[in-house]
Amino acid sequence: MTSVQDSLIFGNILSTRESAAVWSDKTRTQCYLAFEGALAKAQARLGIIPQRAADEIIKFCLDIRNVDFDELRAQTELIGYPVLGVVKQLVAHVNAVEPGLGEWAHWGATTQDVTDTATVIQLWDTMSLFEKALDRIVSSLRALADRHRATPMAARSNLQQAVPMSFGFKLARLLATFLRHRERLKDVEARLTVLEFSGAAGTLATLPPTPGHPHLGLECQRELARDLNLKVPEIAWHTERDRIAEFGSLCAMLSSTCAKFALDVKLLAQTEVAEVSEPYVPHRGSSSTMPQKRNPISCAYITAMSATARQLATSLFEAMVEDHERSTGPWEVEWIVLPQISTLTHATLKQTADLVEGLEVHEDAMMANLGVSNGAIVSEAVMMGLGAELGRQHAHDLVYDLCRRSQIEKRPLLDLLCENEEIANKMTREQLARLCDPANYLGYSEEMVERVLKMADEPRPERKASLV
Repeated sequence: MTSVQDSLIFGNILSTRESAAVWSDKTRTQCYLAFEGALAKAQARLGIIPQRAADEIIKFCLDIRNVDFDELRAQTELIGYPVLGVVKQLVAHVNAVEPGLGEWAHWGATTQDVTDTATVIQLWDTMSLFEKALDRIVSSLRALADRHRATPMAARSNLQQAVPMSFGFKLARLLATFLRHRERLKDVEARLTVLEFSGAAGTLATLPPTPGHPHLGLECQRELARDLNLKVPEIAWHTERDRIAEFGSLCAMLSSTCAKFALDVKLLAQTEVAEVSEPYVPHRGSSSTMPQKRNPISCAYITAMSATARQLATSLFEAMVEDHERSTGPWEVEWIVLPQISTLTHATLKQTADLVEGLEVHEDAMMANLGVSNGAIVSEAVMMGLGAELGRQHAHDLVYDLCRRSQIEKRPLLDLLCENEEIANKMTREQLARLCDPANYLGYSEEMVERVLKMADEPRPERKASLV
């Protein structure tokens, strides 16, 4: 074992069984077979290869057990690519049924056609897993934001208390981000789910026009794309890797949003703050020496996986710099990176979904923390209230001095405001008390939360799934 994601111990934390299955040798080879079977089917329809050959090719491709993986490993080590090893076994099997029949397999295709199309299918299935995890996150965030739309808490700016807001507002901001990510996923999917079938240099010269089919190669491309449920490429993309890099960008953004939430949870879960806690599971996050500890272990893993995903995404941009019509090295970067970034991102989303679903919210701590500054947290509200009477700048300077005194003397700001003659001449204690109540200075938190909740409730069109 060279990757911690393949570890018996860490595998279900830093990866998931579902995403690992998508990127397994078996699934990748099944995708190769799906391509070869669909190609034979399309070419038989167009009269490019004999129907008898297509039938036997398809029969072989329908059963992964026909592939000798030990032989495939040996061939891959020798050749450098696994596709030709699969094709050799396919040809030999069909030739054994009828000599020469297997030579029609892989007709007009090149190794990268098969590899790229298989990768697209694997990425498509990976995004399906992403979407399911996103749906869990969105559903749980929606419920939490709705429940806490008016729960007052301190907003933080530069790690210091700023002004009051609602906890639901904080969650709705995150919810809106994940809703945008859901849209991004659809956009990336639309550009990514494209067939690669263009031959050696992308010109499809192996399938020249015939009297009855002046565009035979392009017809074959369309038929193959239809059978694989993929889009027809506008032109070959062997060394134009923006689609793959965009998927990497999506992974980086998804995991970074999860990490932003995890960071906030870590900070809010500090003993001195204690406004939220990770879901309670006996002994989860416990210390070997300090029995009282309840470490935010989910947040720790989310943070680590997200940082790694961002670095892996950078590698996919490096892989975009490919030479001419067939690259020498950058393409193989994708083989290394895509399984890792896909499984890490899915694990990050899954950990985040679990975290949101079971998040413990401590409203009493939020209320208590609103009072730790002796009223300074509502200084903006007081300044704006007094600004109409005294002028905004003068009110700012006056409140600034009183906030400073409040901190030094450890006295409530409300008392100092009431003792100030200039202020007392303009406002009663009751009016000032209203200004000093954090619950009265949540702005349009509830309205904005409601706006995001409505967005989350909008119906979405059904998405297509891969056929493999």
